Amino acid sequence: MSRRRVTVLGSTGSIGVSTLDLMRQTGGVEAYQVDALTAGANVVALAEQALAWRPGLAVIADETLKPELDRRLAGSGIETAAGEAAVEAAADVGSEWVMAAIVGAAGLRPAWAAARSGATLALANKESLVCCGPALIDAADRAGGRVIPVDSEHSAIFQVFEADNRAQIERLILTASGGPFRTLTHDQMRAATPEQAVAHPNWSMGAKISVDSATMANKGLEMIEAAYLFGVEATRIEVLVHPQSIIHSMVEYADGSTLAQMGPPDMRTPIACALAWPGRVSWPAPKLDLAALGALTFEAPDDVRFPMLALARQALIQGGDAPAIFNAANETAVRAFLDRKIGFLDIADTVAETLDRQVGVEVATAGASRLEQALGADKGARRQASEAIRRRAQAA
Repeated sequence: MSRRRVTVLGSTGSIGVSTLDLMRQTGGVEAYQVDALTAGANVVALAEQALAWRPGLAVIADETLKPELDRRLAGSGIETAAGEAAVEAAADVGSEWVMAAIVGAAGLRPAWAAARSGATLALANKESLVCCGPALIDAADRAGGRVIPVDSEHSAIFQVFEADNRAQIERLILTASGGPFRTLTHDQMRAATPEQAVAHPNWSMGAKISVDSATMANKGLEMIEAAYLFGVEATRIEVLVHPQSIIHSMVEYADGSTLAQMGPPDMRTPIACALAWPGRVSWPAPKLDLAALGALTFEAPDDVRFPMLALARQALIQGGDAPAIFNAANETAVRAFLDRKIGFLDIADTVAETLDRQVGVEVATAGASRLEQALGADKGARRQASEAIRRRAQAA
């Protein structure tokens, strides 16, 4: 049998590492031909991965690290490249399956390139869907490809969403762990540190995604993604806090049936679903022991303590560039929080202010593609959010 041709964008991040680990456990180099690997700045890990998988191309986004990548891969026969344009080009090298795991707005162009290539796109980059989801999905469809979500929540819905019974679907229910601050008071959250915010109780994730979990912005972004992925309006998407993170999401049907996908909190499970679709792949997956768990609990989210949920829903309902503005403002504010320039509660305040000031502002993108329009809105929102952060710093 021929090996499956694979590209991993963002191979040194948590999703990229988990993807390569899963590939190693399900056949390794005998089952997969890795066409390209890309990383942002972790040149050491990228070189190690490249030597292990022997891709045709290894790309580092930080152009200053190209000489080091060349040195580490000297004599290997692996082609190297650097820069954002090279990362985008790596997304379209003819692979059958592309993992898009670059975090943030930096992942938009590569995800689009992969979608237009006709590959099966395993999408872990939230921003691609939030900023221009319908257009991205349409681009993949036109090219003969498919977008398969890798977020555990959307993967869960994907696995129990009966497209033929779409008219009988009443609700999508996204579950949330509640993050590390689920039981904290408003005053306690005001004093929260970056170290506390990134200490997720269930999942091992990067700093930005962990802070999003702490503010519940991640669930707001996932509401927007779900609306675009599954063609369901905002009023039929709900969030339910489920601290154990065992039920990853649910679909409620008109006949009273609610279908749920369950499993231990391990990102390799939704990656495995995307990798093997429409089949299943066998790997030493952690198994669910419900008797040992004993009980699963649920509670409604607190929109007062976690206003990012309401802000995301507002952006989804407003439509247009509002979701892109929400995302860009959040990304900017989270970076400022991690850099200790603002407090934890200032994240939501910054996003709210940016939405108020930026939604409806015309961006000079006449004749531009939907991607370019989204990038223009993203740029304007980042500028507006940065100004809001500076004002807060000056007032402190």
